[in-house]
Amino acid sequence: MQESIDSTRLGTNRTGMQTSPALSKEMMDNAQLEPNETSAGLDGQALAEMRAEYVREADPLGSIPPPATAKGALKSGMKMMTCSRPQAFIDKLSERLAYERAGTRLYEAAITKFLEHSEELPGATVSDFTHIRDEEAAHALLIKECIEQLGADPTAQTPSAALVGIETMGILQAVTDPRTSLAHTLHALLAAELVDEAGWETLIALAENMGQKDMAARFREAEQHEQEHIFKVRGWYESLTLESGQLV
Repeated sequence: MQESIDSTRLGTNRTGMQTSPALSKEMMDNAQLEPNETSAGLDGQALAEMRAEYVREADPLGSIPPPATAKGALKSGMKMMTCSRPQAFIDKLSERLAYERAGTRLYEAAITKFLEHSEELPGATVSDFTHIRDEEAAHALLIKECIEQLGADPTAQTPSAALVGIETMGILQAVTDPRTSLAHTLHALLAAELVDEAGWETLIALAENMGQKDMAARFREAEQHEQEHIFKVRGWYESLTLESGQLV
């Protein structure tokens, strides 16, 4: 266990402009120059136009694969005839699967951070963190089972699953960064849990619209777990930031 370091301590931070008034003035003077022939390509409008061109030319983030089994094709075909768009449901199921897998990895990293700073949070135990991790893993298995039940492939990377991979990358980097404190880690966990809970709400609504009542009921149980996660993580975070003054 490493010695606790206060991430809000005063130090030799020279990132602010006020540490060098002369150079700061020079920089601001240059930044306020009117665009000319040499700098026109650096203004906001040119950058926006370049981004817009990339957007117009880009391929889609991905696609929904067709059912790989006869059972899946039959189920999808029946739903297509009723205009239920099962591919949208499969996409969101894959999104949840990707997110819950990421959540499991996120809490694995958080456990390591907690073990190094556990004295800062006496109201929590490693069992609390492992319990949440195990529930995230169980949620992933639940979604995998539901995807297979519909005759789809849980290993396929759908557009929403690909998006989740990009989104969660930053949160995982924040938690695994050795420089971040336990308070920083809890801040990242809380952000992840709030998005997680909202995702289950959407999936429940889709399941009900698809006539998958049994799935919707199981998803509500998972959503209840996520609400409990939010309650715990928010409590830990507020304990550190409000009571001990470790501001983030």
